[in-house]
Formats: sequence, C-alpha cells, structure tokens
Amino acid sequence: MPSEGLYERFINFYTDFAFKKFFGTPANKEFLISFLNALLNLQGSEEIMDITHLNTEKLPIVESDRKAIYDVYCENNKGEKFIVEMQKASQINFIDRSLYYASFPMQEQGEKGFIYKLDGTKKAWNYALKKVYVIGILNFELDTNPKHTEIVTHAKLRYDEYPDELYSDKLEFINVEMPKFKKTEDELDGMLDKWFFAMKNLYHLADRPKALREAIFKKLFNLAEISKYNSSELLAYRDSLKDYRDYYSTIEFAEIKGEARGIAKGRAEGRAEGRAEGEAKGRAAERFAIAKSLKASNVAVDIIMASTGLSAEEINEL
Repeated sequence: MPSEGLYERFINFYTDFAFKKFFGTPANKEFLISFLNALLNLQGSEEIMDITHLNTEKLPIVESDRKAIYDVYCENNKGEKFIVEMQKASQINFIDRSLYYASFPMQEQGEKGFIYKLDGTKKAWNYALKKVYVIGILNFELDTNPKHTEIVTHAKLRYDEYPDELYSDKLEFINVEMPKFKKTEDELDGMLDKWFFAMKNLYHLADRPKALREAIFKKLFNLAEISKYNSSELLAYRDSLKDYRDYYSTIEFAEIKGEARGIAKGRAEGRAEGRAEGEAKGRAAERFAIAKSLKASNVAVDIIMASTGLSAEEINEL
C-alpha cells in the first residue's frame, strides 16, 4: 500500500472521508451531537440527546427537477431537521443553493391524507412544521466585508419593520467561516472553540492537545489515527485526500492563471495608454508651436484660437 500523503498522524478533517466518518456515520453520532450542542449553545433540557441519520439524497416532487444530495442529513429527538455541509471553496449562488436545500426537509414534512390520533379519530395535516437548520462549515470566507469578523453567522426570517421580531422560527441558516478562526490552544474558550481548533488543526497535530481533555475528543483523536486503519480504509482516505489536494491545486492554478492574464492585460493596456498619452502630448506640442508662430506673425488671437483649439489664456502666455 503506497503511503504518499499519509505521513501525518491524524486524518484531515476537511476531506470527505473524515467529515463523513465523524459526522455522517450513525455509529459515531456522539460527535455530531456534541458539535451541534456547542454550535447552538444548547444546555440542560434544551440539549440534543439523540439524532437519527436520514437519507442524504432528496428527490424532487417533479421527476424532471433537480435533486439534492447532502453531506449529512439528520433529525434530533424533537423531530428538528439538520442539513450539515462541508464546503471547500466559494461557489456561485451559494446562498441560493442553501435555500434550495432547505426546501426539501420543509416539503417532506407535509402529511398525506389524514393523521390518526391515539383515540382513533383522524384529522388533516394543519401545516405545522418542525424547525430546519442548514449548517455550512466553510473553508473560505463567505463575507469579505472587513467589518464582519464573526466566525459563526445566523440568518433567520424576520420582519423588515421589526427586525428584533421573528416572522418564523422554523428555518435557520448557520455558516461557520473556518478561516476566521485563528485562536491558539491557550486561547480556547468553551466547547465550540475546541471543536473549531480540532477541525482546523487535526492533521497538523502530533498528539491530542491538553486543552482537548474531554472524552469526546479522546475518542475523536483515537478514531482519526491513520495507523489504525485497515487497507480498505487507507485506500479510501488516500483517494479522498487526493481529491482534496487536486481540488485546491485546481483552484490555485486558476487563480495564478487569472493573475497572469490580469498582469498581461495590464501591460498591454499600459502600452496602449502610453502610446495614446505620447500621441496626445505630441499633438499638444504641435498646436503650441503653431500658435507661437502665428502670434509672432501678429495674427489675431481669435484666428489662432480657431486654428489650434487653444484658449486665449494659453495663447497669451506664449
């Protein structure tokens, strides 16, 4: 088994292999439960106690429409739905895509026919919905506005006229911009910081940091250790790591190529601009020379102005 790219002790959290191993595997659901409770700041009776992983492929109502495939899709013990996506780089219409993804768990809550109650009576579905969360873990900055320094942003449905009041609490978009997280181990404060630190630095580390002393991280680092994988797991991780590196190599090449094109275009525009500026200066010098000659011959100023396009002030200064 070739070992290229497997010199680190722990796997790269940003690979599809790692993300699905930690957050998309029912046997390891305690990781996702811990992360969601930290992200949503849930405590006590509000904590998520259990989740159920659901089918990540969502088919449209009309067969010809586009389907959606999530990285992770689950439901908590309250029936609330969670879409969790790992995004390597920005893409066109990212926010619109998130809205489209949210439409599926909303629609699938619609009950067909009647709902039968415990006493045997039945009633039609009354459109009551469980909350849907769309969570993006982004390896890029979604908002490049320097004033927006938050690592985590929440978007909900609110009234324009009363921004402090929710129009509905049934839909929430949460984006985590990982490049904005820059804390060192000594600066970590709370479980969410610890999760971010583990996610961002996992494959750089030689051992589990002392700050991550909780049992959940002990299990995470144990599961992330490459030396414990069998041959099929190593192959799957190596392929996922190659895809990860190829993706960023492609992005980097496109950026370099775009920059080179920009430089070449700038040089060409600069040369053209230089030629144009030189020609303009030459024409101006010629007009002044003609005006000076005409003035020396005592030609009227208005005639010199008509002949050269110069103003009376410019002619008088010659």
